[in-house]
Amino acid sequence: MTSTAPSHAPAPASAGAPGSNAWTVVLCWITVMLEGYDLVVLGAIIPVLLRTHHLGMTAGDATTIATLSLVGVAIGAVCVGPLADRLGRRLLLIGSVVLFSVFTLLVPLAGSVTMFALLRLVAGLGLGACMPVSLTMMAEHMPASRRARASTLTMTGYHTGAVITSLLALQVTDDWKILFYVLGAAGLVIAAIQWFRLPESEAFVHARETSGSQRVPFTELLKPAYLRAGIGVWVASFMGLLLVYGLNTWLPKLMNDAGYPVPTAVTQLLVLNVGGVVGLVLGGFVADRRGIKGTTLVWFAVSVLMLACLSVRMHSDLLLDVVVFLTGVFVFSAQVLVYAYVTNFYPAAVRGTALGSASGIGRLGSIVGPSVTGALVTAGIGHPWGFYFFAAVAVLGFVAVLTLPRRAEAAPA
Repeated sequence: MTSTAPSHAPAPASAGAPGSNAWTVVLCWITVMLEGYDLVVLGAIIPVLLRTHHLGMTAGDATTIATLSLVGVAIGAVCVGPLADRLGRRLLLIGSVVLFSVFTLLVPLAGSVTMFALLRLVAGLGLGACMPVSLTMMAEHMPASRRARASTLTMTGYHTGAVITSLLALQVTDDWKILFYVLGAAGLVIAAIQWFRLPESEAFVHARETSGSQRVPFTELLKPAYLRAGIGVWVASFMGLLLVYGLNTWLPKLMNDAGYPVPTAVTQLLVLNVGGVVGLVLGGFVADRRGIKGTTLVWFAVSVLMLACLSVRMHSDLLLDVVVFLTGVFVFSAQVLVYAYVTNFYPAAVRGTALGSASGIGRLGSIVGPSVTGALVTAGIGHPWGFYFFAAVAVLGFVAVLTLPRRAEAAPA
């Protein structure tokens, strides 16, 4: 029987070997870390671009570039799923890393604002594909009992990348082009290592040999067996990423509007993300022991409470730090637990498509969140109404998870 895996890839059976598992874990984690680096890098350099009037860039231009970057990420996330289920996880992940790395290297060479925006859009296409494929591969290289931890621990790479960008941006100051060159070069190096060391998913190979299917259309998710889960996942993912991006973008401003001094307001963003890392580790372990759906419900419910608490002006810095920390613990990992549910609910034949659709639709929330919150800030009602808005979004996320079935209603292919 002729193998469906490329000749240069390790044999499918090796995917379960300890060595190949280690490479999969490390390379997928680093790929997500690169995404965290990239999605923060633009925010880190926008003040420099505007201050130096690079290419005559205005605040409106910067907003357009940031929006197009997220649009590219959303399109890439939606489109990669069916391709990953058809061509394999390995090739799609490597190709996605190469795509965003090459176009990231070209960004500093852009001769106009339009070209700058287009390069960020195309880089976003590759970037958006990386996370769902990485999460799928990690989940398929872990036993079903550890899939929640596979998703949450992988996503700690995202926050690590964001921290690295912040620290590096403080060092390079006005020489912002270095940030893009470092990211592009690192991406190409990782892609080369993936080519030689990253095995194909054993679950994908088995599903391909069993079903013989060469195409998994998005409409597969609209069949009765998956429709209920799909709608719940899409809504929950949209609400989850709306919270993550809305808070990361506007928390310092909301805190400042509430009367907290600027240093305290900025510090809360760091506290929030530290809580996010702790929450990802904690959420994965709890979900694997107590069940993914039940844990996700608790996480969204506590998120509602914490976000509502932030609408109240606190006169104790310690109390504020604790509330913001707990907000990060529950809000950030609630979103990732939705991904964990997808990897556990769907069979391998459609898992990539399902995760890609969840990520892509969720990315729309990442655009809506900062926009709505920005409108509230502009209207002068960012505090407390920004936190009321976030709390209402968390309620909708809770309701969406509540509708999810606990088990697949159709047997895996």
